[in-house]
Amino acid sequence: MKRLLTLLFLFCSISIFAQNSDMPIIQSYDYALPENNVSPIAIGMGGLNVTYAGDFYSSYSNPALIGDNDFSVLMGAFRIKSDEAVNFAEAAQFSNILKPKQLKYISLLAKQTAWTYQPVASVHIVEPPETGVGYRYYDYKLDKVQVTLAGSDDSWQPIRFGLNLKYLTGRLVYLVSTNPNSFIDDKLNGFSTDLGFTLQTGSFTYGLAAYDIFSRLYWEHYNSEAIQSRVAMGIQYGTDNFNLNLGLQGKIAQSTDTTYHLGGQYIWTWGSQYYSVESANKALAFRAGLYSHNFYGTQNINYTIGGGYNYNIFRFDFSLNNKGMKLKDSELLISLGVGMP
Repeated sequence: MKRLLTLLFLFCSISIFAQNSDMPIIQSYDYALPENNVSPIAIGMGGLNVTYAGDFYSSYSNPALIGDNDFSVLMGAFRIKSDEAVNFAEAAQFSNILKPKQLKYISLLAKQTAWTYQPVASVHIVEPPETGVGYRYYDYKLDKVQVTLAGSDDSWQPIRFGLNLKYLTGRLVYLVSTNPNSFIDDKLNGFSTDLGFTLQTGSFTYGLAAYDIFSRLYWEHYNSEAIQSRVAMGIQYGTDNFNLNLGLQGKIAQSTDTTYHLGGQYIWTWGSQYYSVESANKALAFRAGLYSHNFYGTQNINYTIGGGYNYNIFRFDFSLNNKGMKLKDSELLISLGVGMP
């Protein structure tokens, strides 16, 4: 009995000491934010799209939207923003900061499936610490590879459903030069899932998407972390050439930070009814929208604008997203795409 108690005591002691501590640097794992949307079509229409299937990046915001897709497209989005200095506090709090100019998303859409790559975070900082002596070094990268599977059921009403399976991998290097014990060099691997659903009744489409509902990020030497789950829902009124979208997005089971979205799109076509790469004709699209937590004052509102043009199998889209009508702080998102046989 004495030996058994001794063994149990040793086992508990080893278990306690074997537990890792929390990652002390990164404070947030919250990625599905409106400003992080990778689609210039969604950004142009107010920063959220859970209902419009004509967005070829829609597997990001609602995987169900490719549930009745019949063609293939290779797309890439590139981010351009003013080169503003990012300090360490911002980098630690917002774990999805990207470089001012870099690739934001690349996707191969093939009927009801999609394969995508996204750099989620890419930040490099060298700055003086609070003491003003020495320097503080911070380098963090996080990449995501995603597979989207979708389907449809028209037995009652046109219903679409979809699933995103995501693999994430990254690395953090951190050092305060005056404190060698502060050195961190740790790798990160993890997974996450999204679910999406749409229902169409006449000219109206209803959409629902849940982001990062099952997720885990595993550090090599620190405790694993879950990604912040979020949910988005919306309604769309659409005709052949016009659509108007209303939606909202917020955290699941957390203090609310819900954003409310309004946007729309109008399309001019030449000899064709639809704006898509399957058409051999020209089409021009104009988009505008806005979103906010409370719409209290211009400084609390994000204004968005965008457009698109397609010719034969080629298409070009862009969007501008700025807060408080400050055009110099706008983020420009450019997308190029080509239809595949």
